[in-house]
Amino acid sequence: MEAIIDYRGKTPKKTTSGVPLITAKIIKGGSIQPVTEFIAEDDYETWMRRGIPNPGDIVMTTEAPLGEVAQLDDRKVALAQRVITLRGKPGLLDNTFLKYLLSSHRIQHQLEGRATGTTVKGIKQSELRRVVLNFPSFDEQKAIAHILGTLDDKIVLNRQMNTTLEAMAQALFKSWFVDFDPVIDNALATGNPIPESLNARAEARKALGDQRNPLPDAIQEQFPDRFVFNEDMGWVPEGWEVEPLKALTTKIGSGATPRGGSQVYQEEGTTLIRSQNVYDSSFVWEGLAHISEDAANQLKGVTVQTDDVLLNITGASILRTCVVDPQVLPARVNQHVAIIRARESIPPRFLHIHLLQRKTKDLLLGQNAGASREAVTKGHIEAVSTLVPNKDVLQKFNLFTDPLFQKKNKLTGEIRVLASLRETLLPKLLSGQLPIPDAEKQLAEAI
Repeated sequence: MEAIIDYRGKTPKKTTSGVPLITAKIIKGGSIQPVTEFIAEDDYETWMRRGIPNPGDIVMTTEAPLGEVAQLDDRKVALAQRVITLRGKPGLLDNTFLKYLLSSHRIQHQLEGRATGTTVKGIKQSELRRVVLNFPSFDEQKAIAHILGTLDDKIVLNRQMNTTLEAMAQALFKSWFVDFDPVIDNALATGNPIPESLNARAEARKALGDQRNPLPDAIQEQFPDRFVFNEDMGWVPEGWEVEPLKALTTKIGSGATPRGGSQVYQEEGTTLIRSQNVYDSSFVWEGLAHISEDAANQLKGVTVQTDDVLLNITGASILRTCVVDPQVLPARVNQHVAIIRARESIPPRFLHIHLLQRKTKDLLLGQNAGASREAVTKGHIEAVSTLVPNKDVLQKFNLFTDPLFQKKNKLTGEIRVLASLRETLLPKLLSGQLPIPDAEKQLAEAI
C-alpha cells in the first residue's frame, strides 16, 4: 500500500449538507450508495488531518459489516468510522484491480479469519496489514480491472436508466393525481374557479404559457374541469372518488414463516421474499432465500403473482414498497411483507406509486396523530384513503407508464446476467485460470 487512511475511534459532527460523509452503511455490493450524511466544509481540514482520500482510492468497511469494498469517484469526501481507505503503490498494484481482489473469496476468507468479535466482527489495522495479496503483473491487473470494470459500468448505467424510468412514472403520477395539472388546465380554460389551496399551482401553470406541454386533446378531455370539496381529501377533481385501498384490491395480506427451521432453506427451490428484498421502487435480488417445495406448499395464501405490490410492514425498512419482479416467480413472502393485489381495472403501478407518497406513508405510520407504530396491520392498509380517477384516466396512465416499467424489467434482467458473468469471471481471472483474451471475448458477447 502507498497509503492506509484509518479514521476509527473518531466521530465527526454531522450536518445536513456540506462534504459527503462516506459511512460503512452506504458501502454495499461494490459501490457507494447515495450519501445521506455530511460534515461542514469548515470542519473538513480539521477532521481529515489523518489523510485525504484521492479519487480512485478503495474504501473498505472494517466492522458491521466487515469487508464491503467500493472505489471513490472524483468527489471531495470525508471518511466516517468503520471505513478504511487503501491506495496501491503506483506501478505495483492497480486500485481498480485491488477493489476486485479485496472482494474475492480468498481475501474475504482472510479478513474473516483475522477478525475479532462475537456478535459484530471487526478487524484491527494491525491484522489487516498482515493480509496477503496475490496478484499478477501490473499490465495484467489493468486488463482484468478493465474487463470487470466494464461489466460494472454497464450495470451502473442500467441502474441509472432504471432510476430515470421510475422517476418519469412518478412525475406523471404527481402531475396528474397530486398536483392535478390537467384538471387545473381545464379549469383555467373554461374559467371555472380554482380552490385557494391550488392557487399557487394554477399560477405556476399559467406562468408556463406555451411551455405547458398540454396533453393531446383526446386525453385532456378525460379530465374534469372543476374541483369539489371532500371531507377526507380536501379539494379533489369533480367525479373522482375517494375509496379505501381495500376497494381497489382483490387481496391484501401478509406472508408467513415456513415451518421446519433452517432445514427448509436450500440453495434452490421456491423463492422466499423477505423485507430486505423490498426497496422503494426496486425489487432487490441480493439476499433472496429459497425454501423446499414441501415448505412452500405449507404456506397457504402467501403466493406471489405477477404485478403484485409488495409492502414491508415491520422493522427498519417499514413501508418500503415495490412491484414484484416477474422473473423471481414462483415465490412466497414471509411475515414481514404484505401482498397487495390490484383489481383488474386498477393499474398495479398506480397503487405502488400511491404507497410511495409521503402523505400515504404518514397515514400508515400514524404520524399525523403524533404517534408512530413499528408495524402496520392489514386493517391499516385496507383503510388507506385513495383518490381514484375515472376509468379512462387510469387507462391512459397505464398506457403511458407500462412501457417504462417493461423497459425497466428488461434492464433489470440484463443487470442480473451481467452481475452473474462478473461473479463467474472474477475468481477465474484472479487465479489465472481464464486467459484474458477468452474473458475479453465473453465480455464482448455480453455487452
